Amino acid sequence: MSTDAKRRLTTVLVTGMSGAGKTSALKAFEDLNFEAIDNVPLSLLETLAAGRRRADIGGLPRPLAVGVDIRTRDFDVETILAHHAALMDVGNGRASILFLDCNNEELRRRYEVTRHRHPLAQDRPVADGIVHERRLLTSLRDEADLVIDTSGMAPGELKGILQGQFGDGAAESLTIFLTSFSYRRGVPRAADLVFDVRFLANPHYETDLRKLTGLDDPVGAFIEADHVFSDFFDHLTALLAPLLPRYLAEGKSYLTLAVGCTGGKHRSVFTARKLANWFENRGQNVQVLHRELPN
Repeated sequence: MSTDAKRRLTTVLVTGMSGAGKTSALKAFEDLNFEAIDNVPLSLLETLAAGRRRADIGGLPRPLAVGVDIRTRDFDVETILAHHAALMDVGNGRASILFLDCNNEELRRRYEVTRHRHPLAQDRPVADGIVHERRLLTSLRDEADLVIDTSGMAPGELKGILQGQFGDGAAESLTIFLTSFSYRRGVPRAADLVFDVRFLANPHYETDLRKLTGLDDPVGAFIEADHVFSDFFDHLTALLAPLLPRYLAEGKSYLTLAVGCTGGKHRSVFTARKLANWFENRGQNVQVLHRELPN
């Protein structure tokens, strides 16, 4: 994506499966200085985009992030796509469709936890509403500019991805999103690259280290004492170094790396921490999330 195209972004239509994270995404866009609005009637989209408020600094129009889903008045996939095309002509800007997805089973669990009703399952099981909605939205997903699968995402992970994709300077730099995880709880679905460090010596079997984490220096010292760690880390960074400029040249503005071990508290945490330091020393913007540790 060119710098000019990124600068002229005027509207992001945030849509997708109900329960996949639209509310969280809109909050993230607010933090990125977008004007975030949810469930505006589709017929008002162009009027809304044309009347965008000015930013406090520099007098530049603030981009819009508009939530659109199955509950929106006059919702229809073809209508959304028509309005998306029309938004391109508003102020010589550019509009993008962001589609948030999630697997059916996790969506069902989310509804069970929140006890909210699915908009298409008022008088039937939640699972039926999810299946029906997915069928209705298939063509919209296919036409989206960006699809993010939030299955298995920890809090903050979606915000990090949106920061990398839509934040200031996203077109000129590559944001690295690093997450450590436990293989017992599954591989993060949003990961571009996954590294398994279960071959390293495990601090879990050391009584004085078991209750600590990879953020604690004694655990780090134990892992680094493993004779294979140094060679592994050197080879890992040698692999990553030439990839970063190539990803950026291809228009990618964020890269998600996941590092996993058995419990997600020792080896993966320390390796992710060390990788973050390596990226920062190279001048990269890095965000780190340890999925299995308390926030």
